[in-house]
Amino acid sequence: MSGYLLGFDIGSSSIKASLLDVDRGTSVASATSPDTELPMTATQPGWAEQHPDTWWDHMRRAVAMLRRDHSSQVDAVRAIGLSYQMHGLVIVDKAGAVLRPSIIWCDSRAVRYGEQAFNDLGPDQTLQRLLNSPGNFTASKLAWVKDQEPQVFAQVAKMMLPGDYLAYRMTGELLTTRSGLSEGILWDSSVEAPAHFLLDYYGFDHDVLPKHVDSFGDHGRVTDSAAAELGVPAGTPVTYRAGDQPNNALSLGVLEPGELAATAGTSGVVYGVVGHAAYDPKSRVNTFVHVNHDVDRKRYGVLLCVNGTGICNRWLKQHTVDNRSGSVDYATINEIASAAPIGSKGLMVLPFGNGAERVLENQDIGASLEGLNFNVHGREHLLRAGQEGIVFALGYGLQVMRDMGLTIDRIRAGHANMFQSAIFRSAFAAVSGAQIELLSTDGAEGAARGAGIGAGLYTTATAFDGLQVRERFTADDLPATARAEYRTAYDQWVAVLERRLATV
Repeated sequence: MSGYLLGFDIGSSSIKASLLDVDRGTSVASATSPDTELPMTATQPGWAEQHPDTWWDHMRRAVAMLRRDHSSQVDAVRAIGLSYQMHGLVIVDKAGAVLRPSIIWCDSRAVRYGEQAFNDLGPDQTLQRLLNSPGNFTASKLAWVKDQEPQVFAQVAKMMLPGDYLAYRMTGELLTTRSGLSEGILWDSSVEAPAHFLLDYYGFDHDVLPKHVDSFGDHGRVTDSAAAELGVPAGTPVTYRAGDQPNNALSLGVLEPGELAATAGTSGVVYGVVGHAAYDPKSRVNTFVHVNHDVDRKRYGVLLCVNGTGICNRWLKQHTVDNRSGSVDYATINEIASAAPIGSKGLMVLPFGNGAERVLENQDIGASLEGLNFNVHGREHLLRAGQEGIVFALGYGLQVMRDMGLTIDRIRAGHANMFQSAIFRSAFAAVSGAQIELLSTDGAEGAARGAGIGAGLYTTATAFDGLQVRERFTADDLPATARAEYRTAYDQWVAVLERRLATV
């Protein structure tokens, strides 16, 4: 078989590229650009924009880094896969030129447009057909452009997701996927086709959607001009694309009903696969077509998301530690936090300071500290309370998933980001009650495996042969006193949250 696979993970914080050895199924090298964080424009509260050219530029830089030591492997790439930040809106004119910066996933300006659509169309149209409220997703973001920027909207030829645009830059092919349309709330699961009724409601031409294809398969080939820019061989097929959370599930081998994946990076997510079109009546968690969905073998992903995850942890790090020397990393932060006891002596963090939260029915209640005592609490309590608050927010959403019929008994996650923290891991195991399996993989590596499936080099059974479980643990691995303390702390946190919600 031989050769290599190239996977890209297009995040809102950075762009990562990974090379995977086809025969061994293991990562050869990876590169991330930039080494800080991608710029994000927020000219008003709740807004978040990035220009697609920025993503392309850092894709080029990541490939250049790979070529420094692995030029021959890059030249032997047999297929390319893309993982990308979900729900973003990229709009282009008839010439394929970007009309404005992308309104990305954590931008909450479109909430009222989605809520109005939900009220006007009703649950039979939205929940039973779209499986979600139109909410703050891609379709509603375009509705905002239509209302607020009519001169821009008048030039729109196609709307795309971030991954669709970057694949277009590589291949010149304007395509999307069923999974992608679903994440934009543009897929009608009742007829397995684009949601033309929602396009009609918003006043969009049906042609605004690109042609859709399967997540795995022929998505076009790298053009000569793109190859010269990107630094990959011309003619290389692009054979996979998916939003970051469906792709995270794929990277962890989570494809079948009953399997669950988690991540805690920029956002905190639990993603569970089901074999039927389930939905939450309040859209607190969302259901999307999974990457291996087929009309005759349906697979959906139920997604719980907490927006204010990475930004909460980063904000606490920036504002509690003197880092003028630049030497304080997250491992040091975790060590400082471990000096505080479980429950942080009554100090609680509600980590909802990054815009509207789906799990709170699209309310933006902001972040808050509860129970702060100047005579008791120090930075160690604050740092621990931040991690515990993120876990508790995820635990709050897990109950919604259980109410939908999902069994939460085993969750897979990458050994990365907040799952590297012993505090986070133990709290997550205690609150979820699940066995946690940590694997050495990431989104870019998952996109490379997806490319191998799409190119016919792997099957979904063989694509994960090189993937190993690094660590397993459950709440039972904790002392009984620790489990009880976590339960008490979680119950107190939920009571504070519900009092806060009652005042909104």
